[in-house]
Amino acid sequence: MKDGSRTGLRLAIAASIVAALAGAAAAQERTGADAANSDFEAPRTPWGAPDLQGIWDYRTATPLQRPEEFGERAALTAEEVAEYERINSERLDNYDRSPSVHAKWWLDDGREMTADRRTSLIVDPPTGRIPSTTEAARAAGRERNARRGLTRAVQDRSLSERCITFGVPRLPGAYNNNYQIVQTPTHVAIMQEMIHAVRIVPLDDRPHLTGAIPQWHGSARGHYDGDTLVVESTNFEPDGAPRGATSGMLLTERFTRVAPNVIEYEVTFDDPATWERSWTAVIPMHRTDQPMFEYACHEGNRGLENIVHNYRYAEDPDYRSKLPKIAR
Repeated sequence: MKDGSRTGLRLAIAASIVAALAGAAAAQERTGADAANSDFEAPRTPWGAPDLQGIWDYRTATPLQRPEEFGERAALTAEEVAEYERINSERLDNYDRSPSVHAKWWLDDGREMTADRRTSLIVDPPTGRIPSTTEAARAAGRERNARRGLTRAVQDRSLSERCITFGVPRLPGAYNNNYQIVQTPTHVAIMQEMIHAVRIVPLDDRPHLTGAIPQWHGSARGHYDGDTLVVESTNFEPDGAPRGATSGMLLTERFTRVAPNVIEYEVTFDDPATWERSWTAVIPMHRTDQPMFEYACHEGNRGLENIVHNYRYAEDPDYRSKLPKIAR
């Protein structure tokens, strides 16, 4: 589901909350299972680093950006959360119940908001929304859209459509909401379930790769800051930079074990050429005993081939007469 559609649904949910709260029953307070425990001491690896290893599920019903209906409110009441989650769950359940829509049983959206009841995953700026883009970024976006509208070559389509990458970091979405972290004394491997993207992060003081060697997922370098793993990435392949940013953006990720089964994941996007200011999101990730699944993006998928094939016909005025006959 595209971000715009998801945002529209969330705005509708927010509007429904306003109307429904008067009659909503008081909801039981959350246990705070995904909240930080002040007495918690992070486990350590045999070599003394904070132990972050395992598979972590980052699904959540909390939207990335704060719905406008919530204004300046950074958090909801327990009653509001209960109503938000009820409406959201009904919407997800109805995907399979309605005969008028394609069944979407394979979706894996989050159904619970964060334990601190935030109205957005974005914590900075205080508006809870992504800052405005620069004029240069808007022009670059128009150019990308125009290029993809032509489809004169496979390269004109997006990286996700070509099954190369959905980009990093992968924020909560409709499915494949899992990270796997593996640590050694000298490196950390971070695998996204979405298109099985793996980043190998050196922990020494080596410099980032030069601009002559851009990477789809950037040049990542890591270090430990107390109980936190800090990963800084830059030098992105221009088409691979997150959310339409430039190759020079600095992506800073912080992984902190705050409870036995919870990592607090904080990510900051900093690219003055794209946004008027940096912005930061905080997402709880919950340990799971479920396995990672293969994401076989092009397994039997003829969509990209057909798109390019049809554009070849469209370039020829007589393309209709050349279309293959379909047996009836």
